[in-house]
Amino acid sequence: MGVVFHLGANLMPFVGALYGWPTVLGGWAVHLFNSVLAGILFTLVLSRPIFRQQATTVAESVSAGVVYAAAIGLVSTGLLLPVSMTALGVESFPEPLVPLPGFLGSFLVILSVGVAHVVYGVLLGATYAVIHEHPWTSVESGETV
Repeated sequence: MGVVFHLGANLMPFVGALYGWPTVLGGWAVHLFNSVLAGILFTLVLSRPIFRQQATTVAESVSAGVVYAAAIGLVSTGLLLPVSMTALGVESFPEPLVPLPGFLGSFLVILSVGVAHVVYGVLLGATYAVIHEHPWTSVESGETV
């Protein structure tokens, strides 16, 4: 996810700035920390019996990861980001952040954030499935992959 943020729209300095460390290194540090916390929360949520029964295969775990990452994306960019920007007195993304001006630049940022969260969700769900030794398909279906 961080690689997509970094290469897709140069978002790491902005991520760092939200925590008072407006550098690429600062962005990476806080983003990795947040990603680890989000991963731990995903594991805690998915280990609850009601959710554990719904994610018994790799595909189901990956699907859960993508849904979870999309929810994180909506909360972080739809709620936390505007609150953080308001607290910092920032009204728009700084121009150096966006490699292209205007609508195209904004679209690139939105696309990068969306793709980054999908990548995070896929990797999170797949990692969870591998750690918990989930099969590729359900036993009841009789299919093998």
